Amino acid sequence: MDIFDRIKGNRGPLGQYAEAAEGYYIFPKLTGELGNRMFFKGKEVIMWSINDYLGLANHPEVRKVDGEAFAEYGLAYPMGARMMSGNTDQHDALEVELADFVKKEKAVLVNFGYQGIVSAIDCLLTRRDVVVYDADAHACIIDGLRLHMGKRFSYMHNDVESCEKHLKTAISLAEEQGGGVMVITEGVFGMQGEQGKLKEIVALKKKYNFRLLVDDAHGFGTQGATGAGTGEEQGVQDEIDVYFSTFAKSMGSIGAFFAGDADIMQFLKYNMRSQIFAKSMPIGQVIGNRKRLQLLRDNVSLKNKLWENVNLLQSGLRSAGFDIGKTNSCVTPVFMHGSVEEATALVEDLRENFHIFCSIVVYPVIPKGRILLRLIPTATHTVEDINFTIDAFVSIKDKLAMGVYQRDAIIIPN
Repeated sequence: MDIFDRIKGNRGPLGQYAEAAEGYYIFPKLTGELGNRMFFKGKEVIMWSINDYLGLANHPEVRKVDGEAFAEYGLAYPMGARMMSGNTDQHDALEVELADFVKKEKAVLVNFGYQGIVSAIDCLLTRRDVVVYDADAHACIIDGLRLHMGKRFSYMHNDVESCEKHLKTAISLAEEQGGGVMVITEGVFGMQGEQGKLKEIVALKKKYNFRLLVDDAHGFGTQGATGAGTGEEQGVQDEIDVYFSTFAKSMGSIGAFFAGDADIMQFLKYNMRSQIFAKSMPIGQVIGNRKRLQLLRDNVSLKNKLWENVNLLQSGLRSAGFDIGKTNSCVTPVFMHGSVEEATALVEDLRENFHIFCSIVVYPVIPKGRILLRLIPTATHTVEDINFTIDAFVSIKDKLAMGVYQRDAIIIPN
């Protein structure tokens, strides 16, 4: 068979909707300045779909530093991979500041979160090593594990008993092979908002010999007394062996980092192929990220405002009878029952008539017959935004129950 013939015959679970849905439900185009209000199809909407938790993406001090840095250095500087010709004092300084903030010995920058964790998993593990990971781990972790040549076991989501069961098997197998064991989970699961069971997994270290890697993309900057992440929130930051987060959430930027013991971070720095063979992060971006980290660290009012909004939104939704699952983070899922077609009609109503934009998740990401609307509250949302959104959700829930959204196909508004 010709490879392209196969591709044309099967566009994939999301690609099958491309002709009908692209530009509206999939790959929508948002305009205007990043914030709680943006524009979609020329109409102002309340924006619940950007992960700019602390409002730093469009913060005036950040915009000023970004502009000045790129005006001085341009987009290209420094040229080349960081190991060869792309290192600067700014890169080194950001790593020192990140390590200090998350209470680790050393940090290592990577250009992108997805790319970084894929590469780190590949770098840290040999074919003799065994991995035990949460079944709901993010796609970047799954893709990293696809590169892993050894055995791997997934435990039921946030189920510590299941984790321990697979740990026993993994440790026995690793001992036979002369390898070790790595447990991988998330600080906050980005789809349903649950914190990972870090404290309980760390407790297993008293019985079993393994290392722990935590992807804390949604926890960094939002969890813990200082914002140092979910490990700080649960009192186990010291026990996380490899701490990872991206700048694409609370810092409203691009890039990511790992933090941990100095010798392990040095190993990553000198062996991660995605960094050795990729151009260095532009210095303007590094300078901008330093400013973001400074604001995140020093301006506690941003995190306080974020959590005021989170608590108001989540308590309001619960009081209105909505199922928001087990979230104990900023991520706010709203679960409903309905078909894919009903989900698209519901979202169209939200966007066209209520001027609310939020992410929609349907099968195959979640089971058939379920609809997930994911809201990301930020420090820039207002009480008016929150109250209006809750009222709108009450209206669409009633319409869904009455069958108003039933239709046979996905329809794209003009």
